[in-house]
Amino acid sequence: MFISLLLTVLLLAGEFHHPCLSGAETTASVAQPPRDDEKGAEKDKKDSAAAAETPVVTRHTITVKGRELAYTVTAGKLPIQNDAGETEAQIFFVAYTAPNPSRDVKRPLLFIFNGGPGAAAVWLHLGAVGPRIVRMLPDGRMPAPPFRLEDNDTTWLKWADLVFIDPVGTGYSRATKADLTKKFTTVQGDVDSMGRFIRLYLGRYEGWGGPLFLAGESYGAFRAAGLSEYLLEHGIALNGIVLISSVMNMQTISFDHGNDLPYALFLPSYTATAWYHRKLAPQYQADLDKTLAQAESWAATEYTAALVKGDSLPAGKRREVAGKLAEFTGLDAAFIANNNLRIDSRSFVRELLRDRQQMAGYMDSRFTAPDLEPSNHHGFDPTVATIRPPYTDAFNHYIRAELGYKSDLEYFVLGGGIGHWDWEAKNSYADTSDNLRNSFAKNPYMKLFVAMGLFDLATPHFSSTYTLNHLGLTPELQKNISTRHYRAGHMMYLDSASRGELNRDVREFVEKALAESPQ
Repeated sequence: MFISLLLTVLLLAGEFHHPCLSGAETTASVAQPPRDDEKGAEKDKKDSAAAAETPVVTRHTITVKGRELAYTVTAGKLPIQNDAGETEAQIFFVAYTAPNPSRDVKRPLLFIFNGGPGAAAVWLHLGAVGPRIVRMLPDGRMPAPPFRLEDNDTTWLKWADLVFIDPVGTGYSRATKADLTKKFTTVQGDVDSMGRFIRLYLGRYEGWGGPLFLAGESYGAFRAAGLSEYLLEHGIALNGIVLISSVMNMQTISFDHGNDLPYALFLPSYTATAWYHRKLAPQYQADLDKTLAQAESWAATEYTAALVKGDSLPAGKRREVAGKLAEFTGLDAAFIANNNLRIDSRSFVRELLRDRQQMAGYMDSRFTAPDLEPSNHHGFDPTVATIRPPYTDAFNHYIRAELGYKSDLEYFVLGGGIGHWDWEAKNSYADTSDNLRNSFAKNPYMKLFVAMGLFDLATPHFSSTYTLNHLGLTPELQKNISTRHYRAGHMMYLDSASRGELNRDVREFVEKALAESPQ
C-alpha cells in the first residue's frame, strides 16, 4: 500500500510578533495546581486532568485588505468517549469565530483537517485558511530562518467560522492509554473518533442549526468522504465538502505489481512536471493546457490499452509506446523500455533531472533538491524538507505566544504519534468513494468542491478526476460537483497566487451551496 501519503499534508510557519496582540485577552486558562486541602491522590489526578482540558480563549484583531477583522480563538481538547462513556482519547482543536452580522442566519461552520494519515491540521491552519499564516517565499519555498507569521489577507474566517482538528496521534491529540492508540489508527476508528468530536463540538459550542461544511486535504479527503456518511447516520447533514488534493480510492495511487491503473493516472502530472522544468519538446512546451489535454487523452486510451496487453504487446507497439511516453515525460525512451513502460513516481522524480544532479518533489514537483544519492530511490521529499521547519517552528511559537496555550507535549506535525495504519481492506484497496456516493443519494442538497494541483505527485489530478467520474451518480447529482485545477502542487496554497484563487473559489462554492438550498 502506498503510504507515502503521510507526506501529503500541509503548511504553517510565520512571524511571531503580532502588533494587534500585545494586549490579547485570555478568558480561560490551563490547569491550576491542586489545593493542599484536596483529599487523595486520585482526586488530585482527576481534578488536574479536568482542568487541563479547559480551553484557552483569546480575542484578536487583524487587518484584511484595509478592513479590521475581530475574532475569538478557542484552543483546547475535547474528550472522545466510547459508548460506555469512557474517555479513550483527547482531540486537540483550534476554533476561530467572528461576529455574525445577522441574528437570523448563522455563519457557515467549517471543520478542517489535513491527511497523512498522521498529519496535523497545522498545514491548512497556518498555510491557507486561518487568520495568521507562515511567511514563505512567493512561490512557496522556505525563507531563511528565523521564520515569521503574518496576517492572512485571504483567510476563510472573513466568511465562515473555522474549527481545525488534529486526529488522534497528530498534533497534541493522544489516546488516554498507549494500548488504545491502535483503535484510532484504522480507517473506521479514525472516522468514528472524528465524527464523535464533531457531534460533541456542535453541542458544547452552540453549533447546531447552522450551515455545516467539511474541508479535508489528501488523506483528509479520504476521511471526509467516510465522515460524510457517518455523520448522516448520526443525524448530521452537510451542506458541502471541500476536498483539497484528494484521494478516496487507494488503488488509484498504489504502484503495486499487477495494478496498472496508477501508471496511466500519474502520466499527466509527469507531463506537467516535465513542462515546468522545460524537459519537453517545443511542440509540447508551448501551451501547458493543450499539452495536458493530449497527455490525458493518450493516457486514457492508447497507453491504458498497451498496459492491459502486458507481455502480449507486440515489440513494435512497445517501442512506439515507449517513444510516446518519452515525449510526454521528458524521460529517455530506453529508460522507459527497461522499466516495462511503467514509471512509478519515485523513479520519475529521481530520473527527470538526473542530468542536473537534482531530484524533484513529490508533493510539489516544482521544488527540487540536490540529488546526492542518485542510486537511492527512497530519498527525502524536497517539498517536505522545505515546509517542515517553518511550520513546526511557527506553530509552537504561535500556540504559546499568541494563543496562550501551554503544553509540554510534542506537537506532531507529521507522523510521530502514528505507527502502523490498518487500512481494513481485505484483498482489495481502501476506498471511501462509496461513502461519498451514498451521502449524495441520502442528502441530494450536499455539494462537493475538489481542488487539484497540476504539480502534485502524491495525489495527481487525473486520479482524482478518475474517482469522481466513477462515483456512479445520476446526471442530476453530478451537477453537485465542481472542480478546479491550480498551477501549483499538492499544497497549492504554498503559492501565494494559488492561495488567493483557492480562497475565492471555496468562498464562491460555499455561497452557491447555501444559495441553492431550498428554504
